[in-house]
Amino acid sequence: METPTMKPDTVLILDYGSQYTHLITRRIRSLNVFSLVISGTSSLKSITSYNPRVVILSGGPHSVHALDAPSFPDGFMEWAESNGVPVLGICYGLQLIVQKLGGVVVEGESKEYGKMEIEVKGKSEIFGSESGGEKQMVWMSHGDEAVKLPEGFEIVAQSAQGAVAALENSKKKIYGLQYHPEVTHSPKGMETLRHFLFDVCKLSADWKMEDLMEEEIKVINKTVASDEHVICALSGGVDSTVAATLVHKAIGDRLHCIFVDNGLLRYKEQERVMDTFERDLHLPVTCVDASERFLSELKGVVDPETKRKIIGREFINIFDQFAQELEKKHGKKPAFLVQGTLYPDVIESCPPPGTDRTHSHTIKSHHNVGGLPKDMKLKLIEPLKLLFKDEVRELGKILNVPVGFLKRHPFPGPGLAVRVLGDVTQGNALEVLRQVDEIFIQSIRDAGLYDSIWQAFAVFLPVRSVGVQGDKRTHSHVVALRAVTSQDGMTADWYNFEHKFLDDVSRKICNSVQGVNRVVLDITSKPPSTIEWE
Repeated sequence: METPTMKPDTVLILDYGSQYTHLITRRIRSLNVFSLVISGTSSLKSITSYNPRVVILSGGPHSVHALDAPSFPDGFMEWAESNGVPVLGICYGLQLIVQKLGGVVVEGESKEYGKMEIEVKGKSEIFGSESGGEKQMVWMSHGDEAVKLPEGFEIVAQSAQGAVAALENSKKKIYGLQYHPEVTHSPKGMETLRHFLFDVCKLSADWKMEDLMEEEIKVINKTVASDEHVICALSGGVDSTVAATLVHKAIGDRLHCIFVDNGLLRYKEQERVMDTFERDLHLPVTCVDASERFLSELKGVVDPETKRKIIGREFINIFDQFAQELEKKHGKKPAFLVQGTLYPDVIESCPPPGTDRTHSHTIKSHHNVGGLPKDMKLKLIEPLKLLFKDEVRELGKILNVPVGFLKRHPFPGPGLAVRVLGDVTQGNALEVLRQVDEIFIQSIRDAGLYDSIWQAFAVFLPVRSVGVQGDKRTHSHVVALRAVTSQDGMTADWYNFEHKFLDDVSRKICNSVQGVNRVVLDITSKPPSTIEWE
């Protein structure tokens, strides 16, 4: 499915692999300006096709001196200058500008990592005329540094160690920040971005979710002919439900939803989800119980990536069979499959088809992206692929999806397969996990904490531990509890429960779930870990 037509005030980010690139996008969108990330090595034709009003060059782990150092295409700077498109380089992006335009970048004698103080030098466009002499704390993360600027550039801020912290060529509208304004560790970073976008670049804060909804409906109607039918894979989660509601608004009853019980769902998930679809959402849904099929294919599989690909393959096979049944009924086989793929799914599954992302590592193959078989017969419609989770919830409200449903915690497409570490068919791992997860989530609800947590779940660990229960020695399973806070799922902090809550939950689990004698708590943020365990 084609990308929606970009609005005039689009900020395009060329990604060079920084772990913070997605944060730049989120910060800009929070200012009601549309922003999109593409590969930093995209062709000039690809860059210009988005008709960007501003281009930002992200940071990255590379050195501009490396033989394979990624860079913007030849002619990019000339195009930007001739079209009046401001360019902002952040961290690696600043160094790339300096090197490509004739300056000198060297390996710094002293590296700058973490919080550093910088001083703004006199008047400048990037900081505003009132900022001269101001000192501020920023987040640095670089080893190389610019020591000679290209002609026409000036230093507008320096670090306490004397390194270039910001530069600009106001005549050519080229700017650079050696630090990361997008992270919260740079307290005035948002103020700098806001000033840059609205005062320097003269953008308008007029991007609204309603605009994106109307644009997506147009794209769907343009993609799907008036006599064609579409299948939507509903998981019971927020993403696929909002995607289905949006497509249903566009094409009506030509949308056919399918909910597959793959044997990897949570406690009573099938009956709860189907009840919600019928009672609250009024979506026509066919439920297929394929538990035995999935579990048979997963028997003996322990590698998480292999699990994801097997599950993705089996989902598509079932969708193909569903399409054949619909062909018999309607006389025409559906050609499209709707999925609730989000922007973080695309980013973390890179390099996904058609994105040309080459400078970030693949974190996981999302079942909607990297886990799909190459010979899939159905063409994808992914109306949410440019959105983050909080934006999907905002869109859901506009589409009148019940608020209670929109607040549901994310649940992975592969289901409990990625929450049982090891073979999901081994013993009673799935049943134990379902019971533990139900106790944990219900306890969170009872304590009034559910809406304060981004995602919470239990994990079945492939180990046993010695315990004492009923005056007897036990050698039973260990389960882990995980709860995080986040805005978009790209970064996350572990939720700090009160000790009494954890004590109560642990006791409930060990006393209620047969075969469990130890409960542990995951207190790792993302990064370094992912939210899911796998």
